[in-house]
Amino acid sequence: MTAGAVRERLRFVEFDFRRLPSGGCQARVVLEWMPGQQFVGVAEGIASQTGSLRCAAEAAVRAIEQSINVRMTFELLGVKALRAFDSTVVIVSLSSHLETASRRIVGSYLTEDGQERGAALAVLNATNRLLGNLFVRTESR
Repeated sequence: MTAGAVRERLRFVEFDFRRLPSGGCQARVVLEWMPGQQFVGVAEGIASQTGSLRCAAEAAVRAIEQSINVRMTFELLGVKALRAFDSTVVIVSLSSHLETASRRIVGSYLTEDGQERGAALAVLNATNRLLGNLFVRTESR
């Protein structure tokens, strides 16, 4: 980025997903706002098809909430992988809360493999427009 440029969206930097011997899973998501300014979210869950997707999505939510210092919070309502048009689409539903206002948002990500990574990216797709507006509003003050 050039000097003085303002990024309007968080950037997906790294994703790690592991199935644990205990029957659980762990996901780690790294997001970046500006070069060198990274936010890490980690979540654990049950290693089932739905549990793995939820674990990955929760890790993304935690990384996002770190980036905004809890000015806005998100609640993961659901995550689902669907087959459509010979591909897999991962869809997430979230509730966002800012002061007294709440709204539901939805995000999706088309993936050929790596449904867990797709769940984390779907969360980022759902939240990035809201976050861009929040960051721009905060920086202009």
